[in-house]
Amino acid sequence: MRTQSVVVFLVLAAVGLARATEWWESGNYYQIYPRSFRDSDGDGIGDLNGVTEKLQYLKDIGFTGTWLSPIFKSPMVDFGYDISDFYQIHPEYGTMEDFENLIAKAKEVGIKIILDFVPNHSSDENEWFKKSVDSDPHYKDYYIWHDGKINEETGEREPPSNWGSEFRYSAWEWNDVRQQYYLHQFAVQQPDLNYRNPVVVEEMKNIIRFWLAKGVSGFRIDAVPYLFEVDLDRYNQYPDEPLTNDSVACPDPDDHCYTQHIYTQNLPETLDMIYQWRELVDTFQVEHGGDKRLLLTEAYTSFETMIQYYGDGERNGSHIPFNFDFLSSVNNASTAGTYVTHIQKWMDAMPEGVYANWVLGNHDNKRVASRFGVQRTDLMNILLQTLPGHAVTYNGEELGMTDVWISWEDTVDPPACNSDPEHYYDRSRDPARTPYQWDASSKAGFTSADHTWLPVSDDYKTKNALQQLRAPRSHLQIFKKLVRVRKEPSFRHGDLNIQALDDDIIIYSRQKSDSDLYVIVLNLGGTAKTIDITKHYQLGSQAEIITTSLNSQHIDGDVINPAAFVANPYVGTVLVAVK
Repeated sequence: MRTQSVVVFLVLAAVGLARATEWWESGNYYQIYPRSFRDSDGDGIGDLNGVTEKLQYLKDIGFTGTWLSPIFKSPMVDFGYDISDFYQIHPEYGTMEDFENLIAKAKEVGIKIILDFVPNHSSDENEWFKKSVDSDPHYKDYYIWHDGKINEETGEREPPSNWGSEFRYSAWEWNDVRQQYYLHQFAVQQPDLNYRNPVVVEEMKNIIRFWLAKGVSGFRIDAVPYLFEVDLDRYNQYPDEPLTNDSVACPDPDDHCYTQHIYTQNLPETLDMIYQWRELVDTFQVEHGGDKRLLLTEAYTSFETMIQYYGDGERNGSHIPFNFDFLSSVNNASTAGTYVTHIQKWMDAMPEGVYANWVLGNHDNKRVASRFGVQRTDLMNILLQTLPGHAVTYNGEELGMTDVWISWEDTVDPPACNSDPEHYYDRSRDPARTPYQWDASSKAGFTSADHTWLPVSDDYKTKNALQQLRAPRSHLQIFKKLVRVRKEPSFRHGDLNIQALDDDIIIYSRQKSDSDLYVIVLNLGGTAKTIDITKHYQLGSQAEIITTSLNSQHIDGDVINPAAFVANPYVGTVLVAVK
């Protein structure tokens, strides 16, 4: 047996938990990847009408709102994150009328629609970029352009700096028409917009206003750390970024990790831009009425910077700066103490009056069941749904969907395609983006077509929404139970008292004064443990199991002795004191 180490933390309701009264507070949000969610017209590609068709399904589960990965007009080089027209719907996904019908249906069923806003870059097929290439006076400085440098030894023109793209190779691309390099921190076809140009800043604000007027409830803002680059020096040059000098973790000079991105990410101006966008959505509500409009921000950045996304004490920022600790700092080998430390770190660092949030998965990472192990599927969802604040779920995680093997020939994701047949899979995001598994019919009920844009998982006949809705016990039934329980006062407003009993066991309570005491037990390990819960929480002589993992020896409604509770391997359990 491992040496027992106990870590105990108490998080009070006063820290980011008080008065959850508005629609978005302590919300349950669902990310839809539209291309893979539901195809309504039989072309093998998901669309807006498919989303509209399934909104009631999401409402029945209990989600507060859903954010849609980009639906704007795009050449689809990066599947919607390369936008050729920020004011139009991508034709494969439908029409503006389809979008308006979606908004109307969402209002009818009572679920909020949040759009994915991609402000860092556009497509190179955007009219703005085409006019910038032609040096149109209005658009000339919409993007980051530079003459480059002349190599003193060879006399050849070279990129302005060693800045690298997230999708490998140089972040600079030569344009023959303009006779300059332009910056692209992602694909070559995704030129970076110039946020040092106030005209660009106002253009992007107009886009936000346009979609708010269409009835959306907020935005998930993509790739925030990349908005600003260091300004030119007095010699009109950009500095090289220092090397990471890590020959083990990043030996390939073509990889993004080869340099430290001190001049291209997380500049102070980025925070100001977030605060400006918050002022915009707040002002829109004041001027037009209705519910609060929400900002969710994506930033893989330092913990200290992330917390500043909430605000600076004077200006408000993101309502939900995505907490990616469970994506970047915790894995299937992490100990219970590591989980608790990261949870407590976030809870302690939040400014007063804001809410915690927890993100287990998204379209850019391997699926939860694949990262943490299929056997921990329910345990991870129990953790997500019973912590204070907001919960964010990627479509399919409620079913326990896993990554799908995608061959080199079928791979379409840009960073993988920029690799080679030996290394592509580790870089590919395609495995987590495959079609949603609705039922056991052909192509998992995703489409009536005989093909899909990415392959459907082989396990769809035994792992699908319809099967799990019909089953008395399933991942989906457990998830739905969790969402319902999460609306109880002790989960919405209650204190969090969390501890790691050893390397495997996480145990915590949620309780609001004069409300039920709930205790959650998570066994991360492969060995059963008998625990006297009453040593840690006053559950009394009997406790009822509210819900538990599929692989538990218990079922919902069982009454157990908390002084001798058996925590099964890889099982999560939610208990409530029996009065």
